[in-house]
Amino acid sequence: MVNFAVTPPTDSYLDIQGSDEKFPVRRIYCIGKNYVAHIIEMNADQRDPPVIFMKPRDAVVRNGGEIPYPVFTENFHYECELVVAMGSGGYNIPLAEANRHIFGYAVGLDMTRRDHQLGVIEKGLPWEITKGFDHSAPIGPISTVKEIGIMTKGHVKLKLNGEVKQDADISLQIWKIDEIISKISQQHRLMPGDIIMTGTPAGVGAVVQGDVLDCSVDGLEPMQVKIGDQAK
Repeated sequence: MVNFAVTPPTDSYLDIQGSDEKFPVRRIYCIGKNYVAHIIEMNADQRDPPVIFMKPRDAVVRNGGEIPYPVFTENFHYECELVVAMGSGGYNIPLAEANRHIFGYAVGLDMTRRDHQLGVIEKGLPWEITKGFDHSAPIGPISTVKEIGIMTKGHVKLKLNGEVKQDADISLQIWKIDEIISKISQQHRLMPGDIIMTGTPAGVGAVVQGDVLDCSVDGLEPMQVKIGDQAK
C-alpha cells in the first residue's frame, strides 16, 4: 500500500448507460475548428488543420451537476459537442482501424473563458487558461458501441434555459471521428480511458449564474447542468 504524503486526488470517471460499471477518465483531448459554421463565427481560417488541446481529467462534471461560474472571466461560453470514449489505443493508428478502438459516445461541453481565448491565440500562448480550468468538461453518460454501433450522423443540440442555441449534425464535421483518432495518435499514445471532445458547431454563447444547459446528441443519453455561483 502506498503511503501518500498528502491526500491523493479523487478518481475521475463517467457513468455508463445501462451499467453499474464506471468509465475511468485518463486524459481529455479536445478538437477545435471542426465545423465550418463555427469557424466562420470565430473568424478563423477554414483551411487550418484541427487544433488539438487538452483538459485535466478532474475538470469532469457528470450529468445533473453544477458548474461554478469560474474566476478570471467575464465571458463564460458553452460549446456542446460529441464525445468519444476510447476502449483501446496506441500510436499511429491507421484510419481504417480507428473506429475499432472506440468504447462508446457521450454528449459533452467544452466550457471556455472566451474573453481570454483571442488574446492567447494572437500571442501564440498555450490554451490552458481558456480551456483547462476547473469544472470545464461536463460529460454525460456513455452509450457503448456494443449497444448503439459506430456513429457517423446525429444532431448535436444545446438548449439554454429551454431555447435552442446549437443544432447541427456530426456529419458536417470537417475532420471525421476516425480521422481525429488517427491524427491524435500521431502525436500521443491513445489509451483506454481517454476521452476525445470532437469539436462544436456554430451557436456558441455566454452563460450567467442560474442558467440551465440541456445538451443532447441523437441516440445518446442527454445531459443537463446548471451554472452556479462564482467559484471561491
